[in-house]
Amino acid sequence: MDHIHREITPLKENDCFLVFDRHKTEFNFPIHFHPEYEINFISGAKGAKRIVGDHMGEIENLEMVLVGPNLYHCWENFKNERTMFNEITIQFPRDLFSKSLLEKNILTPIRELLNNAQRGILFSEATAKQVQNKILMLGKKQGFDSFLELQSLLYDLAISRSQKLLTNMSFQRATDYYNSERIEKVYNYVKVHYKRKIKLEEVADLLNISIVSFSRFIKHRTGKTFVDFVNEVRLGFATRLLIETNKSIAEICYECGFNNISNFNRTFKRKQGRSPSEFRSDFMGVRNVY
Repeated sequence: MDHIHREITPLKENDCFLVFDRHKTEFNFPIHFHPEYEINFISGAKGAKRIVGDHMGEIENLEMVLVGPNLYHCWENFKNERTMFNEITIQFPRDLFSKSLLEKNILTPIRELLNNAQRGILFSEATAKQVQNKILMLGKKQGFDSFLELQSLLYDLAISRSQKLLTNMSFQRATDYYNSERIEKVYNYVKVHYKRKIKLEEVADLLNISIVSFSRFIKHRTGKTFVDFVNEVRLGFATRLLIETNKSIAEICYECGFNNISNFNRTFKRKQGRSPSEFRSDFMGVRNVY
C-alpha cells in the first residue's frame, strides 16, 4: 500500500472544521486517506476522474462527495479540459458530533449520513446546485455562525434525494451500513464465511426466520438479493486485494469465494464497470505527486 498517501490534515484538536477554497487548472494530489470526514465540491471540471475506495467514475460539471474516515480518495485529470475550475474541500473530525448527541431523534438524518459516508456518498447535480451558495459562503462565515452553517449544510445533504453509495460494503472496514442489528448480523456472518458457498437456509436460521421471510427481508433492507449481497461483500475484499497485493487474478478469485474465473470477471465487470485486470491497471495508474 506504499502508493497510498496518508494525509496529515491541518486540523488541530480544538478545531471544528476547516475549508479550502481553491481555483486551479489540474488535479495534482495523490490518492490518500485521513481520519477526518471530507466534503469535496468541484465546479467546472467535467470529465475528471473520481476515485473513492474501490469506485472509479467520471465527474459532471458539478461534483459533490462526502468521504468517511480513512477511505481512499482523490480526483484525477482524465477527460477534463485544463481550464480553471473551483474545488472547495471541507474537513471535520470524527468526534465533531458526540455519539450521545447523534442518538437524538432530531439528528437521525445526520447520523445516517455519517454512517453512509463510510462508503463514500455521491450527491446528485441538483443537490450540488442547491447547496452551492451555502458552500461558497461557509468559508466567509465567522465564529459560531460558521458552525451553524456547517450543521445546516450536513442536514441539507442528509435529506437530499438520489444519493449514491460508492464503495463495496466490505472494502471499507466499517460497520452499521444499514443501521439494522439483523443486517449487521448477516453482514458479519458473511464476512467470516465469504470464502465458501453460503446457503440461504443457514443465514435464515441465523435470524430464526424462514427462507422466504429472509429473502423478503434482505431485499427490503438492502435492495439486493442475498446472492448479490454476498457477491458485493466478496467484491469488496477482491478490490482491496487487487489494490494492496500482487496476487494473481485467479488467486484473488478463489480466495474471495468465487467458483470460477469467468463468473468472477463477469460479476466484477457488472459491478465495477471494468474487468479485475483493468481495475488494477487503472487504480495503479493514478497520478502520484507528493
